[in-house]
Amino acid sequence: MNTPVEDAKQAVVPGSCLCGAVRFEVKLPTRFCVHCHCSMCRRNHGAAFVTWIGVPKTSFRVTCGEPNLTRYQSSDHGNRSFCSRCGTSLFCELDRDPDTVDVTMASMLGPIDQAPQAHVYFDTHVEWVRLFDNLPKVDAP
Repeated sequence: MNTPVEDAKQAVVPGSCLCGAVRFEVKLPTRFCVHCHCSMCRRNHGAAFVTWIGVPKTSFRVTCGEPNLTRYQSSDHGNRSFCSRCGTSLFCELDRDPDTVDVTMASMLGPIDQAPQAHVYFDTHVEWVRLFDNLPKVDAP
């Protein structure tokens, strides 16, 4: 698991999809790091929850493979991006926060500046996963 870096003020952390066709980088610091339990994240990733980091768009750039990046309008208020070659879900952009891109923490190739801070949309979590951490559990707004 990626662990927080100690001096993150100017660190640039690379990331990529599974096949490496899409590569990107994130300049730290991040805005947040959370586990999302919403039904769209679960279905999109085929997992009980997804860990996201929020990054200012000015601190994020795709460095390779932009033509392999497919954007999908997943709702009337946001879109998700994935690699069209291997299918890796990578990014989410929401209308409510147009200056931020959410990046899947699992696609980062190095440590970021913070550990997950909360479980969000917890009111929709699956019953078949037991969580034993002490992070706050926040319901949908």
